[in-house]
Amino acid sequence: MEKRLRRSSFGQVNSAEQKRNQANRNKSKAVSASYAFSAQSFMVLFCVTVSLLILPLMLPPLPPPPSMLLLIPIGILLVLLILGFMPSDVRGIASYL
Repeated sequence: MEKRLRRSSFGQVNSAEQKRNQANRNKSKAVSASYAFSAQSFMVLFCVTVSLLILPLMLPPLPPPPSMLLLIPIGILLVLLILGFMPSDVRGIASYL
């Protein structure tokens, strides 16, 4: 009888500790989510933004690409559309190919 009481009280303490640990984890996730970008990340993003705004003004204009290269994005779009509308059943995919 005494062993049963010890086990049940141990189980209650253990579950209480688990709840406390889970609450602490949730708080730490919320705190870490608010600091998603560091100062270095903002500096890199700022430098990329400035270079995208200033470099096109300084560099000479480029000639247009060959017409065959313009078909590549259309091909990628078609492949993505086909993959998007294919059924997600992995076993039956071989029948569509």
